[in-house]
Amino acid sequence: MLINTFHHIRGIAAKTEVELWSSGIRDWNGLEEPHRINLSREKIEILRRHIQESRHHVAHNDPVYFQKLLPTSLHWRFFPEFRHSTVYLDIETTGLSKYHDTITTIALYDGRSISHYVNGQNLDDFKDDIVRYKVIVSYNGKGFDVPFIEEYFGFSTAHAHIDLRYVLASLGYKGGLKRCERQLGIDRGDLRDIDGFFAVLLWNDYQRNGNRRALETLLAYNIEDVVNLESLMVVAYNLKLKGTPFFESHKLDSPSAPKIPFKADRETIERIKSESTSSFLKSGNPPH
Repeated sequence: MLINTFHHIRGIAAKTEVELWSSGIRDWNGLEEPHRINLSREKIEILRRHIQESRHHVAHNDPVYFQKLLPTSLHWRFFPEFRHSTVYLDIETTGLSKYHDTITTIALYDGRSISHYVNGQNLDDFKDDIVRYKVIVSYNGKGFDVPFIEEYFGFSTAHAHIDLRYVLASLGYKGGLKRCERQLGIDRGDLRDIDGFFAVLLWNDYQRNGNRRALETLLAYNIEDVVNLESLMVVAYNLKLKGTPFFESHKLDSPSAPKIPFKADRETIERIKSESTSSFLKSGNPPH
């Protein structure tokens, strides 16, 4: 879809882009043939110059160029061209404050391989691995995951970033990642009743009791997030395409889910649930 996009070029608004498509100029190669369109010679030269520059940035694997020029509502358009250097990212933490809480685990998935990082084991390896990618896809990562990461590790990410929270909301899917997944038919199986608060309880159980199964359940949950992000990205991209003339030619196939290397331990989940309920009954504070 990126090569059909002109909205990032100075002076080309959404209406003009549609007019270009309607006139037969449907992609960056379209100006090489004569078409009837009401554009000045100066604007046509601007188009040609910026198209040449755009090709350069695609060839040099530079999605940030397009992120800066496109409105946020159109960032989904550069996904296929840079999919080969895209990573799906999600973190788990001990709380919501990037100043007072800490990262417990991080999961990355690039459509081919899964990487996971655990506090106290290999968390610092994340800094070396994330730089291999050019695009981050997250859910609410612009507001939470990336600022938390930058504060924790003390560096700024230089990636283009597609935050599915906003893409899906623009399509009518709101209420958090898990709710969006349910609305779009994604079932988490044994992990369906785990949320961010429960992830904290899993980490606490691992820390206090040395329960390896609690950590593996947490990692299964964290990795499930990033694997599902790829499916959601493809669904959102295809739904967005329906508002363009390119749906039939550009729609993406649903990705195959990889095998997640960890499994949820139901015994641990049920025990923590029971302990959380018992704590609520004693304290009067409702479990989250």
